[in-house]
Amino acid sequence: MRRIVVKVGSAVLTENNTLARERMENLVQLLSQLQERYQVILVSSGAVAAGYTKCRLDKGEVANKQALAAIGQPLLMRSYQKKFERFGVVVAQMLLSADDFDSRRRTAHAKNAIEVLLENRVLPIINENDVTATEELVFGDNDQLSAHVTYYFDADLLAILTDIDGLYDRDPKRHRDAKLLKVVEQIPQELLNQECNPNNSFATGGIVTKLKAAQFLLERGKPMFLASGFNLQEARAFLLEGRHIGGTLFKPRGEEL
Repeated sequence: MRRIVVKVGSAVLTENNTLARERMENLVQLLSQLQERYQVILVSSGAVAAGYTKCRLDKGEVANKQALAAIGQPLLMRSYQKKFERFGVVVAQMLLSADDFDSRRRTAHAKNAIEVLLENRVLPIINENDVTATEELVFGDNDQLSAHVTYYFDADLLAILTDIDGLYDRDPKRHRDAKLLKVVEQIPQELLNQECNPNNSFATGGIVTKLKAAQFLLERGKPMFLASGFNLQEARAFLLEGRHIGGTLFKPRGEEL
C-alpha cells in the first residue's frame, strides 16, 4: 500500500455534545505515524458538533445543521492543526460534495490538488461541504464521500474508524454469541437494504452507510477496513504492523493485501 484514506465519524469525535479531545489526540498520533510510511488522506466529520459547542441550535432542522457546520468547520480545522503541529505535520482543508465527483473536470481538479499536497507531505483533511450538500447531511455522514475519495483519488485502502468494532454475523446488542466477521468478500443485499441506524446524536449513518461504502469499493476492486475509533489498537496493528487482530476487512474476492 502506498496511499491510505482514513475516515473518522462524529460518534468518535464527539462526546457529551462537544469534541472528544483525547480521542482526537490519539487519532492524530496514529495518522502522524501512518504518514511516515504512507500518503495519508483524512476524511473527518465533526463540523456540526464543533459548531454546536458555540451555538446550541436544534440539530433536527437542516438549515440549523448547515449553520452549525459553517460555524464548526474552522473550529474543527484549528483543533486538528494544533494537534498535528506537535508532530510536525502540515494539514490542508478540502470541502467536497457529491457534485465534485459527478463532473470529470471537477474531479480532475480536486485530484490534482490532492496530488500536489501529498507530494509535499501535506495531510489533506476532507469534509463534506455540509453547508450546501443537504442530502449528504441527512444520509451520508461522510462514509460515501470517503469511499469516493478512495476510488477517485487512487488510494489503496479505506479505513473507517467508528463506534462499531466491525461487522458481526448477528446483532451483538441482542445476541451475546454474535461473532465478529474478520474478512468479508461479499455483502448480503438484505444488509445493504436496512434502515440507517446511527448511535450518536451528531451521526447520520450507522452500519448501513459503512456497508454501502464497502460495497462501492468492492465493486471497484478496492478493500475497506472497519474498526473501532475509540480504541485504536486494532487499527494500529492492521495499518502499521500488518496484523489483523480485530475489525473487519472487506476485500475483493480472491485478492490478497
